This record gives sequence, structure tokens and C-alpha cells, in this order.
Amino acid sequence: MQDIPDLRKRADEKPVSLGGAANNTADNRSGLSKALSFYSAYGWRGRIGLIAPSTNTSLEPEFSRMAPDGVAVHVSRVHQEGVQGDLASYRRMADGIATASMLLATAEIDVVAFGCTSCTYYVPADEIRATMTKHTGRPAVLPAEAVVAALRHLGVSRVAVVGPRTELVTSREVEFLGAENFEVVSSACLGLGATEEERRGIGRVPPQVLHRLAVAADRPEAQAIFVSCTQFPTLAMIQPLEALLGKPVVASNQATFWRCLELIGCTEPIAGFGALLSRK
Repeated sequence: MQDIPDLRKRADEKPVSLGGAANNTADNRSGLSKALSFYSAYGWRGRIGLIAPSTNTSLEPEFSRMAPDGVAVHVSRVHQEGVQGDLASYRRMADGIATASMLLATAEIDVVAFGCTSCTYYVPADEIRATMTKHTGRPAVLPAEAVVAALRHLGVSRVAVVGPRTELVTSREVEFLGAENFEVVSSACLGLGATEEERRGIGRVPPQVLHRLAVAADRPEAQAIFVSCTQFPTLAMIQPLEALLGKPVVASNQATFWRCLELIGCTEPIAGFGALLSRK
């Protein structure tokens, strides 16, 4: 996994604007125009560009719910279709990332995130990240890599994995974490996602299901619970599970958002969404 460039020194650079302030030509704008190139009514601390799979209805609301004052989330989508075993569906989704990234670039975002954990298990992460960065000029965040960074940040090496997806995807996830030198002590999944209808239905799974799934998968030797899938509604259960189990709970959306905040220099504690964001 490669390091992602940090944007916290951006204030030392020329302002980026559609008017061309980022190039090396003479800037003939008025002083007021130059000052306003830094202004954003809702994203004055930072603007996160988010690329969501078209069937995903949880990612965007969860990002917006976690966002502190001054951080704005702007969303583009890529078409997602296909049934279990159709690995070409991941390729088709990846092929839409260039257009989605170009659209987000016009919103003058500060960082761009792709909201599909499993896609990067089947399409090279380096390729996806490079496409996002090429077309936005900004650092790219991928959920799987953000989860790895979050677990390492929390000092975790042994983890229990839970998620809504099929055994096919879950086993690939366990393999990925093993390659990143994590010991997966247990895993549990709901077996959803074999059809498009099931994949959309993941966004309708009650949070209480996650609670029972995580409790069943927990082991004394697990230092954290990882909840996979950006379509799985997780925010309501992270804090209660941490209180019950006495260990961090890291979820795909939460970890991806945390990594985006790190890159725009927004590092103050955010309460209500687990130890990762509360900076404990």
C-alpha cells in the first residue's frame, strides 16, 4: 500500500480555482477574487469528493452524518450491476471512475474517495487510485487501504471480520487482510449480494443485525472488529458495540471518512462514531 500525499500544506500553495490560479501564468484577478478563491460556504475547512456505486444508498448519508462543521461532501456515481461471480462487473464499475473523477474535479474538491471496498480486491488498487488522482489532481482514498491505515493507527494486529456479503467476497477480504499482516481470528457474513436485488437490500439491513453479528464473531484474542461493506448501515451500532465489547469497531465508511479528514488536516475529535474518530 502506497503512502497518500498530505494536503495540510496546501495553504502554502497558490489557490486552486477554475479561473486558473493554479497555473504559472500571471494572475490578473482582483484582490477580492483572489481571496474568494479560498472561500466555500459549506466546505471552508475542506471538500471531500466521493465516488459512490450507483446502487449504494448508505455511503453518502453516513459521510454527511459524520462530517463536522466546515467539511462538505460532494458525490459522483459509477454504474454498478451484475450478479455474484460476475467479476467483470467490478471492471465495468472501475471503468466509470475516470468520468466520475472529472466531474468531481469541477467542484474543486480537496481529496477524493472511492466508496467500494470489494472492487479493489478484483481490480488493481494502484490503477483505481491513479485514475482518481489523474483526473482530480488530488490524493485518492480507497476503503480497503483506509481500513488498513485505521487498524494500524489503533495498534491492531488481530481482528474479527464481519459483513453482509457472500462467502466469495468475505474470503477475499480475509485474504487481503492476511497479506497486510493482520491475523483474522474469526469472520462472519450474512451471505447477501448474489443478485442486484440483494446488493441493494444490504442498505436495508437493520443495524441490530450488525450488533448480533459482531457479538457472535467476537473472540477474546481479537483486538478490534472490522465491519466491511460501504452499503452496510453501521454508524448507529459502532458506539454501542465498542461499549459492550471493550474494543474498537472499524467500519468501511467510518475508516474511509477518517482517512479523508486526516488528509485535509481535520483531526479534532468527533464524538458518536467510535474510537477511531473520537481520537481515543
